Amino acid sequence: RLHRTMHRGVLGKTFRLVGYTIQYGCIAHCAFEYVGGVVMCSGPSMEPTIQNSDIVFAENLSRHFYGIQRGDIVIAKSPSDPKSNICKRVIGLEGDKIHTSSPSDFFKSHSY
Repeated sequence: RLHRTMHRGVLGKTFRLVGYTIQYGCIAHCAFEYVGGVVMCSGPSMEPTIQNSDIVFAENLSRHFYGIQRGDIVIAKSPSDPKSNICKRVIGLEGDKIHTSSPSDFFKSHSY
């Protein structure tokens, strides 16, 4: 009888621990998915504002309320390495014409 009671106590604690782990895991997932998270940006294209390998907090809420505007910094998966993130400043929106005085690597960003 004592053995059965001890067994129930251990099982109860284990199930509670698993339940709390799942609950907090779901909360953390929602926070990182919808509120924001910590991101490491790679590449020199945003220097001097953001240095290569800088760690930044990326929030996800404002784009739902305000949309993406010129001058915003956006973070995207790198097309050449999906495991890394790239940071880009928005200089134009759909329908805008961008003029430059000299050709540069600047326009390589158009495919992002």
